[in-house]
Amino acid sequence: MDLSQHLLQLEQRLLSRAVRQAPAELARLLADDFLEFGASGGVWDKSDILEALPKAPFTQRIVSQFNLKWSSENSALVTYHCHNVAADRPVAADSWRSSLWRLEHGEWRMVFHQGTYCARAGDD
Repeated sequence: MDLSQHLLQLEQRLLSRAVRQAPAELARLLADDFLEFGASGGVWDKSDILEALPKAPFTQRIVSQFNLKWSSENSALVTYHCHNVAADRPVAADSWRSSLWRLEHGEWRMVFHQGTYCARAGDD
């Protein structure tokens, strides 16, 4: 499997209900120095995510337009569109997302993540 497919799978795992509700799995996927700038304007570190995410309501998300760019030998930037789904209908919370991943001790961990709200597909 190439790195793009691997990091896409890791991003999708982080968006899954099972991982979002499992602090130990979240801890494995996030680097200790993790930082997130959320689409809502909030800023979170790893401990914030481990505390809040398992309690947050779940929203199914679909990833598209996934792209990878190497930033160094051991780090890669991924960007993608994230479409939120609720009861088989889109909600007005689609976003462009970017994540920086770093290879640490043979495992890829997310170091940074940012979301930016955008118009839903089909909206003018």
